[in-house]
Amino acid sequence: MKEQIITFRRQLKSKLAPMRYEHSISVSFTCMSLAMRYGYDLEKAELAGLLHDCAKYFTEQELIAKCRKHGIELTEGELKAPAVIHAKYGAYIAQTKYGIQDQEILSAIRCHTTGKPNMGMLDKILYIADYIEPRREKAPDLPRMRYLAFQSLDRTMYEILKGTLEYLSTKNGSVDIMTHHAFAYFENLTQSAAEKGE
Repeated sequence: MKEQIITFRRQLKSKLAPMRYEHSISVSFTCMSLAMRYGYDLEKAELAGLLHDCAKYFTEQELIAKCRKHGIELTEGELKAPAVIHAKYGAYIAQTKYGIQDQEILSAIRCHTTGKPNMGMLDKILYIADYIEPRREKAPDLPRMRYLAFQSLDRTMYEILKGTLEYLSTKNGSVDIMTHHAFAYFENLTQSAAEKGE
């Protein structure tokens, strides 16, 4: 596995912009930290973090064209908010170019921009790690999110999704419907936990 990671790093470094590559390394280590905290497989967490932005060297229009070429269905919401599409195409690249067959890793890469209802542990770990990784500077409320991430993945998902939707509403930007679905799911989960005193 270690040789595979080194090979993947070398390949990514030749494809991605320097800061995007550094971000990918940072996310992979953050994923591993969260995996240690929550008892998840470290190697799978590292791979998901390392490869999550493997399609980021394409423009949005190139991503749309490539998805259409390879029969990857895009929703109307994704076409209106094309910044999320690299996740879906990234899962395709991870599988076809990097040989990743593990469905948990592919799922995490696929939903790391929008979230989704009923996310698995690796889905949540990657989504959160992408937000809190140490090189991030501009995301809202980072110190609290970084603390919360090691207390509760579900609560952190709720807080990040809530903040993301509030931020995008001020920018009048398009939001993929899956982000709204994910927020509604984690809002219900958080409210249920509060009612039970958890």
